[in-house]
Amino acid sequence: MRIEEGLHDWDLSPGAARALQQALAARVEDDRPLGRWATIAAADVSHNRHETRLYAGVVVVRRETFEEVDRSVVVQDARFPYVPGLLSFREAPAVLDAFRALKTRPDVVICDGQGQAHPRRFGLACHLGLWLGLPTIGCAKSRLYGRHEPPGEALGSVAPLYDHEEPIGTVVRTRAGVKPVFVSVGHRCDIASAIQVVREMTPRYRVPVPIRMAHLLVNERRRGDRVVP
Repeated sequence: MRIEEGLHDWDLSPGAARALQQALAARVEDDRPLGRWATIAAADVSHNRHETRLYAGVVVVRRETFEEVDRSVVVQDARFPYVPGLLSFREAPAVLDAFRALKTRPDVVICDGQGQAHPRRFGLACHLGLWLGLPTIGCAKSRLYGRHEPPGEALGSVAPLYDHEEPIGTVVRTRAGVKPVFVSVGHRCDIASAIQVVREMTPRYRVPVPIRMAHLLVNERRRGDRVVP
């Protein structure tokens, strides 16, 4: 899969990375309803605790059947330190290499991470969306930033996620009585479309099926590479 290069350089200090996030956040398109789509890619990253090696994977599935149509895994060392709020500078280079290895260009991308639900409105989903030029959605299992009221316990219940008075995402109950997920725009879609995709892709589990598939893929590869004494 071809990716437009040259959005920015990756050799940055944390301070420069924060400034870049603020600049790039203004380029995120968050008011475009999602059009027709047939395939969706999910990205995830795994690593062993206290190690810098990253296992980045992407799985592409069909919308109607959840059939896998493409996959890739990339293993590489992180080139950026772990800094809260700057996770995309650590993980995105490996994820982008995993996208480059795909034969299929998906219509939509969903990430196990934040989009605009971020202190500078620029989480991993936003970062990938600008590099890929694709509609991208953040669907995280935990809250990074913002405040919200608890959504109802029923399946499909939602609650807005705010930074002060500004909405930055939505808390979505994907299974009755189970912890919700945190959905936010990454790029080239609006929040209503992002919620619709998450609901449609989550018929059974807490997280969307494509994200679950990507999670299983990268962890299987990571465990397979582990040296057993």
